[in-house]
Amino acid sequence: MADLKYYDVILKPVLTEKSMNAMVEKKYTFLVHPDANKSQIKEAVEKMFDGAKVAKVNVMNCEGKTKRRGMVYGKTSKSKKAYVQLTADSADIELFEGL
Repeated sequence: MADLKYYDVILKPVLTEKSMNAMVEKKYTFLVHPDANKSQIKEAVEKMFDGAKVAKVNVMNCEGKTKRRGMVYGKTSKSKKAYVQLTADSADIELFEGL
């Protein structure tokens, strides 16, 4: 397993209609490094965003889809999503404010 620092774990936020509706309940969705585990994701969120306290983390591995272009088959890259639930007394993540 790779030696991941906390700033390498979170790749980018997921901004979809479903994830925006979940922000009301302090649930945030991120694309994370495929080798990251739940404890590394929790540590990265708490260090990167001031005042954020993580209650729980759920992860989902998304396998790559098979795509075809003409007669050639290939696969898209796989990814990993993390659903982060903050505690009730936690501060909101400023990255998503104003959206």
